[in-house]
Amino acid sequence: MIRFVATDIDGTLLGSDGEVSARNRAALDAAADAGLHVAFVTGRPPRWLDDLVDATGHHGVAVGANGAVLYDMATEELLVSYTLDEALMRELAKSLRAEFPGVAFALEFGHGFAAEPEYVHDWQINPRTDRRGVAIPPPRIGSLDEIVDGPAVKLLAKDRSVDPDAFLTAATEVVGDRATLTHSSSYGLLELSAPGVTKATGLAELAERHGVAPHEIAAIGDMPNDIPMLLWAGRSYAVGNAHPAVKEAADEVTVSNDDDAVGRLIESVLAGY
Repeated sequence: MIRFVATDIDGTLLGSDGEVSARNRAALDAAADAGLHVAFVTGRPPRWLDDLVDATGHHGVAVGANGAVLYDMATEELLVSYTLDEALMRELAKSLRAEFPGVAFALEFGHGFAAEPEYVHDWQINPRTDRRGVAIPPPRIGSLDEIVDGPAVKLLAKDRSVDPDAFLTAATEVVGDRATLTHSSSYGLLELSAPGVTKATGLAELAERHGVAPHEIAAIGDMPNDIPMLLWAGRSYAVGNAHPAVKEAADEVTVSNDDDAVGRLIESVLAGY
């Protein structure tokens, strides 16, 4: 029996409009009532998880930053953090810039963000406030030497001149086993985490806290950063709008995010209770 559903957020739980559909919200509520654990497993940092509490009614622990953090959405507490150290990030950036001269870097610190001036973001980097209305500091902008001043949960490398899949393949050759690389974007944006850190490792740690085994978990996602989680879980699903590599990795391809894929999955699991 499936006792635990792990879902990605963007492109999976959320529709193309960035909203939680009525069917998905109802399914999340039904899961909570039935005692079925649902976990968000996402590339998002904690500051972009708070806005989902009201939208979903979900107050559990989320796996954020591609497995680098466990974040309690009820208490807004960072429970676990796996980071890249300063020396390694400088080394990785130097190696990548030698291969990709047009690359720009940014850092996720868990609750903060810093970037080079050339790193142009595609949306508002920080919400203005947290759920309590406390202002969130704006991102720091500076040279790589200035912004790499402490451990970070993710090093981001952006080069819009390259295809994201080709970028990932080439960068993996450059980085080797010094960090974990993935992407979840339609353009050249790579996400680097500490060696061995993936959505699968974060989900495994969360599942262990609940006494749930891999074969009791169903996972669903849409982008390459979801693949480790899908391969680890006992049952895995790719949404209909997923990246081709994700469809290849999953046990089953279901409907798209706009057709309430997560809600339908939860409903099917609850039907077996």
